[in-house]
This record gives sequence, C-alpha cells and structure tokens, in this order.
Amino acid sequence: MLSRRAKITLLVLGIALLTAGCSAANPNHPLPINPNGGIWDRYIVFPLSWLLQRSAETFGGSYGIAILIVTILVRLVILPLTIKQTKSQKKMQELQPEMNKIKEKYKNDPQKQQQEMMKLYQLHGANPLAGCLPIFIQMPILLGFYHAIIRTAQIRQHDFLWLQLGAKDPYYILPVLAGLTTYLQQVIMMRYNPAMGDNPQMKMMTYVMPVMIFVIAISLPSALSLYWVYGNIFTTIQNYFLYRNRDTGAAPKGGVSK
Repeated sequence: MLSRRAKITLLVLGIALLTAGCSAANPNHPLPINPNGGIWDRYIVFPLSWLLQRSAETFGGSYGIAILIVTILVRLVILPLTIKQTKSQKKMQELQPEMNKIKEKYKNDPQKQQQEMMKLYQLHGANPLAGCLPIFIQMPILLGFYHAIIRTAQIRQHDFLWLQLGAKDPYYILPVLAGLTTYLQQVIMMRYNPAMGDNPQMKMMTYVMPVMIFVIAISLPSALSLYWVYGNIFTTIQNYFLYRNRDTGAAPKGGVSK
C-alpha cells in the first residue's frame, strides 16, 4: 500500500499535468506541437498527433473518422487499467458489509477500527488505493490525446459532416449529444453499481455532469466535442460489458474477528 507521501505526490503530479495541459492546449490559442521539445510533447502529444494524421490519410483525409479510430485505439490501450480498476472497485464493494460492521463495532476506537480494516484488506487481498492508481496512469494519456486534437493544425482546417472541426457546432447538435451520452454513461454506472446509486451525491452528479458537459461543449471546437461523444459511447459500451455480470450481492467468505 502506498504511503501518505506517495499519495500526495501522485495527487500533485496529476494536478500539475492537468494545469499544464489546460494552459498549453487552450482551444482558442493552442501552442504548436514541438516534436523535439520536452518529454510531454515529444513522447505523448506528438505520437498521438502523428497517429491522427496517418489515420486521416488512410481514411481519405477525414479527421472526423481519424478521431474515432484513435479514440478507440487509446481506449483499448488503457482498457487493462480500466479492468483492473473495476475489479478493485468490485472487491471493495463486496467488502462493504464487513467494513460497515467494523465501523459500527469500533466507532469509539478509531485506532482499533483502522487495525481491523487493515486485517480485512489483507485477508481478502484488497487495496483501497488500487482503484485510484489506474486513474493516475490514464490521465496523462487522455490529456495527451486532448492536446493532440486541439494542437494539430490540420484538424482545425477540416470539415466533417456539417462541422468545421476548428469551430463551434452552429446547430448545437454535438453539445447535445455530448450531454446525452454523458448521462447514458452515468446511468449505466448507476444501474450496475448499487453503491453509487445509494449515494445522493452520485445521483445528483448523474444530472449535473451532462449539463456541465453541454455548457462547456457549446464553446469548444467541434473536434473536441466529437472526441467527447466518441469517448462517451465507447465508455458506455465498455461499462455495460464490465459491470453487467457483477454479482453485487455477493458477500466475501470469512469475516472479521468477533
């Protein structure tokens, strides 16, 4: 299990990456990609941009299709991490009844409560942080793909369907689709994860997130909204297959000492 210092380091690293990403990939004034620049551009953004350009060449110069192809490829690359994260979440969900018993039994003794929690985790091979680590690994990849889309000049100059990829959707169709697919993604998660469904905050986010995505997508170039829609559809299908066979009522064998 990671130490407190390691957890803080990972959190700071994630925030730093996100902050750097937002400044470099400003949709209105994106910085050009420097293939000979630092680690970020050279090893993450430039390869993804190159892949987008080669995909477009393969499909008749269509960057709309190129974004779809690379979105699928990127999501497939990080799929093992997603599966690991899902398994960890499932394990923690199965342990939830035992964890609640420990909390109730030792509610006046936090130190003993923590000790019994650690015993429970060790007994069942669970790690509360295992579900978080894949997120930190996925973050640079997804953020790098965001960079590649917004900072590849050729994308901003191309059309796809009714869209000018470098401009906002004039009919707001993509922002609406982005909001709807975000909602569908949340509903699938809630349906197959009762623990989330019982959380009032999660229920509220099911409705708040789609509205936020819609509002943000209105002002973004269509290329990014298209990426969101593609990504949401992939994630919705992925979550359906990952969560549909989960036995949410299963209780772990063995328990805490009485």
